[in-house]
Formats: sequence, structure tokens, C-alpha cells
Amino acid sequence: MPRTYATLPRLYVAPDLAPGAAIGLDKGQSNYLINVLRLKKGGQVVVFNGRDGAWLAAILTAGRKGAELVPLERIARQSARSDLWYFFAPVKSARLDYMVQKATEMGAGHIQPVMTRRTLASRVNMDRLGANVIEAAEQCEVLAIPIVQEPVALGRLIGTWQDHHAGRRLVFADEAATPASPIERLKTIAGDPLGLIVGPEGGFAEEERALLLAQKFVVPVSLGPRVLRADTAAVAALAVIQASIGDWR
Repeated sequence: MPRTYATLPRLYVAPDLAPGAAIGLDKGQSNYLINVLRLKKGGQVVVFNGRDGAWLAAILTAGRKGAELVPLERIARQSARSDLWYFFAPVKSARLDYMVQKATEMGAGHIQPVMTRRTLASRVNMDRLGANVIEAAEQCEVLAIPIVQEPVALGRLIGTWQDHHAGRRLVFADEAATPASPIERLKTIAGDPLGLIVGPEGGFAEEERALLLAQKFVVPVSLGPRVLRADTAAVAALAVIQASIGDWR
């Protein structure tokens, strides 16, 4: 997005975007613009919906009943969604929020929780996951919103991989692997469609690790000699992938 508009507030909206088509904001968005940022009628913001690019918009109405925006002009074309899938074992509370936000910032196009034997969270709040994706996209100028998939058990993910992900390699952040540079290993699969799986606190159970290592599509990599927390491992693995064979090159 042009840096001319970098200081303007950015909002995700659901409706289609077109010049002059008024958009009503929800209560939270209206409160943010009117009461938090103190914007008035005519104030400018940037809006996006994940389909139509980024648009410069102006506040059409601002009152107790809420706010409306009107798109003025498109300032950035829609970017394509990344084909990088991010699978992770959910952790609790704020660290789960962090993992989803960072995956969005780091270029994951699909995000899916994976339930493992040592997964600490017994259920996943999908609305909260989606809200964290939107928040990260708003803050970091991400126009292609990642798709958040429903949780899946690890066994089912692996058992149905060829049905849903045929031809895709699955990078496995294996904390039990002999420490080695992941970059050379990743270069051998450059150009292939990719997924990344990061395990729970305490790592995968032995039978789960054996299941992963038995698959021809799985590419185990080491993230170095230190044991990393799950949220740290996720960021480290995504950074290594994007820097060596992803869209940072």
C-alpha cells in the first residue's frame, strides 16, 4: 500500500467496495473511530475486505447510532492469498492469540489448529481466532486475509493428507531432530506447495512423531540446539521458510 496512507486507521469490512457505496460500521468499529480516535465527519480511513484491494474512505456519518463510511478511490490492488498452510497445536489464551497474529503477519494463507495428545487447549474459540487474524491484517496492511480452518485431529490430518493436500510437502518442526541448519534441507523442496506443522508444549508424543516421520510428504527440520516454546518455534519456522524458499527472497 502506498506509504502516503500509512498513518491512517485501517479497517476490515465485509461488504463489496466501490466508489460512493456507503458502508455501515459495527458498534466496535464506530466506537473506535468516533470515541477512541475522535474522528469527525469527513475524516479519512483505509478499508479493505480481502477481495477488492485497499480503499481510501471518508466518514459519511458519525453519531450516537454509529458511523458510515464511503469509499473514495482504490489505493492498492488486491494481493493474492499465500499458498502456505500453517498447522499448529493450540496453546492457551494470549499465546494462542500471538501465534495466529504472527502467522498472519508472516504470510500464512491458511491457518488450522491441530489437536494432539499433549495439546493443552481442549477447545478452540474460532471466533477469537478469526478476530485475531483480522486485527493482525489491519495493523500490518495484509490485504489477503488468511482462511481459518476448523480444528482437526493430527491422525485425521495425516490420514486424509493425500485427499486434501496431494502434492504438498509438510515441513515438520522436529525438536528431537539432530541440530542442523534447516535452510539446506528446505532448499531441496523449493518450489513445492508447502505446509508447516508446529507441535504443542512438550512436543509431539513419540507415536505422533513416528507417524509424521513415516510419511513421504513430511520434511523434518531442526530449529537449532535450543528447545523453543511453541509460539517461538512457530515464528522461527515461518521466518526460516519465508527467508530461504518463500516470498522474502
